[in-house]
Amino acid sequence: MAEFVTLETSPDHPGVGTIRLNRPPMNALNRQVQTELSAAADEASTRDDIKAVVVYGGPKVLAAGADIKEMNEMSFADMSKVAGKLQDGIGAIATIPKPTVAAITGFALGGGLELALGADRRIAGDNAKLGVPEVLLGVIPGGGGTQRLARLIGPSRAKDMIFTGRFVGADEALQIGLVDQVVAPDDVYDAALAWADQFANAASAALAAGKAAVDAGLDTDLATGLKIEAQLFSSLFATDDRTIGMESFVANGPGKAKFTGK
Repeated sequence: MAEFVTLETSPDHPGVGTIRLNRPPMNALNRQVQTELSAAADEASTRDDIKAVVVYGGPKVLAAGADIKEMNEMSFADMSKVAGKLQDGIGAIATIPKPTVAAITGFALGGGLELALGADRRIAGDNAKLGVPEVLLGVIPGGGGTQRLARLIGPSRAKDMIFTGRFVGADEALQIGLVDQVVAPDDVYDAALAWADQFANAASAALAAGKAAVDAGLDTDLATGLKIEAQLFSSLFATDDRTIGMESFVANGPGKAKFTGK
């Protein structure tokens, strides 16, 4: 039984799973939390009843970073052994082959922002503070931040945040594309659920293929990306949902198909 990270579902939002961090006071991402995040992401990936995922740290904070007290005792040899696992744990959300959204309340700093960067969408409260302040500790982001941040907001803006360690407010985060929506703090989780609810009855294999095509294509050249797209597109013709969707369109027009997820 996980101590700090749970995967929850609610009858009010069928098809949506919430990966909930609960390690007071600031959800510091120690090695146990990282391991539990990986386990929760694996479970969310394989459960057929979960079609989309919200990542949430509670009403006050998403996560204020890694556990610095834990890291402070580590040598180069120590960190060399676990750096890959740290990336895997903090970046576990990115491995979920379903739509994911990070609900950001309060602080998302260091590993907390890196966690959110693994989601497909980020919704923040208007009081949120985001940043990668690792340089102020004499290190750099090590949970995927240098790579995912640059891909999301561009290398120049990413370097500015990494070099200075400054906190970015919600308005600036929206302006530079670091978050996708800003709402009142009390509305963050509900807004994330509302976005995720859209996919409760969607064609799951098509969503997974669309996500895989974009993510894999970003890591290669255009010609290779187009080949990836063609392969994934073709593969969907082996699914029941493709048959259901096209037959429904021909008979009744768009948007009326009742998908089975198969």
